[in-house]
Amino acid sequence: MTKKFLNEAFAGESQAHIRYLIFSEKAKEEGFENVARLFKAIAFAEFVHARNHFEALNEIESSSENLQKAINGETYEVEEMYPSFKAVAELQNEKRAVRSMRFALEAEKIHASLYTKAKQAVEEGRDVDIDRIYICEVCGYTTENKPVRCPICGAGSERFREF
Repeated sequence: MTKKFLNEAFAGESQAHIRYLIFSEKAKEEGFENVARLFKAIAFAEFVHARNHFEALNEIESSSENLQKAINGETYEVEEMYPSFKAVAELQNEKRAVRSMRFALEAEKIHASLYTKAKQAVEEGRDVDIDRIYICEVCGYTTENKPVRCPICGAGSERFREF
């Protein structure tokens, strides 16, 4: 029962973390810098809670094992989750949901590939050879080379964040 509660607490804190970061962006966009900072600060507290719950679940393993978990998660999203979610959204004519699911589905395919590349490097005892990673702020498209236009959503290069 404790494991179930820890999983639920982890999920709730993780969602709160992201929700508050999104709220922070909106407050900043509306010119409320201190409200934005408050949301961002408490989002970090929620991250700390989520991390503590996750650590209590003993879910963190070696980088190779963690990469395999990431590959499995991304593969599930690509092969099962997003196709079925998108199909339901299409049946219900929920255009924003269809768009959101399509964006995520296409990006997740790339994530699985990048994690696979990283796992192979780690298993060879070296770090993955990636200089920069660019993420489209509109759809989540992920690439090692900054494009002129996002191939998924058409956003311009100025909408890519470098990591």
